[in-house]
Amino acid sequence: MSDPATPAARVLVILPTYNEAESLPRVLDRLHASQPDAHALVVDDGSPDGTGTLAEQLAGRDPRVHVLRRTTKTGLGRAYLAGFTWARAHGFDVLVEMDADGSHPPEELPQLLAALDDADLVLGSRYVPGGRVADWPLHRLLLSRAGNRYTRWALRLPLADATGGYRVVRGELIDRLPLDDVASQGYCFQVDWAWRAWRNGARVREVPITFTEREFGRSKMSGSIVGEALARVTVWALRDRLADRLPRLVRRPVPGRVRDGGRSGVAR
Repeated sequence: MSDPATPAARVLVILPTYNEAESLPRVLDRLHASQPDAHALVVDDGSPDGTGTLAEQLAGRDPRVHVLRRTTKTGLGRAYLAGFTWARAHGFDVLVEMDADGSHPPEELPQLLAALDDADLVLGSRYVPGGRVADWPLHRLLLSRAGNRYTRWALRLPLADATGGYRVVRGELIDRLPLDDVASQGYCFQVDWAWRAWRNGARVREVPITFTEREFGRSKMSGSIVGEALARVTVWALRDRLADRLPRLVRRPVPGRVRDGGRSGVAR
């Protein structure tokens, strides 16, 4: 693959949307001001506010914008998996996860792409030195930090921000990851596939970003999403430890686990 920092690499930014009509045009403008050669795929889950129709209008005026419309809201994870499949089928080399609400600054995308030079997966991290969160209420910040610390401990995953959703990944890594059985919805999906990548020996890097609260619309975060993440991480951790202690009794391997006992390095 071409160097991801050069225009020769085809970069696709995947933007899942549900009721993001107010923010989507602004995010696309900022994206193309920052990274003019990048394409964008809007994956809309039947937004009742007309986001899908607006996205198609924007795509009609800009060949760098594409739209994948889905009829029902099936969660962030399924939206990204559909986007990954579309991206690889259309020959894109580098895939980017980015929120459509403006909380992930498109102006910081070039530094994430540059970090892919010596990595397979780059996470935009709020919790490494230089990263920060702006405009969040204290309770939400504490919940996010606690969730990431629990995930790091439970899964033995050396990442400061495994739940973050601003990411850049090589298409080849997506091709080889066991993602067909991913059932996680919401933000638990981000933990799920980052863990699979690390278990598969991927080179994972974290680079600092500034996360800003959305300007328009309402957050999709809910108690059920938090509960799902806590439950799934706990189950994965217990299964992982059981696999270490009683490997012959565990018939179903942990998805994506490297069986030679190795671990990939994580650079920051």
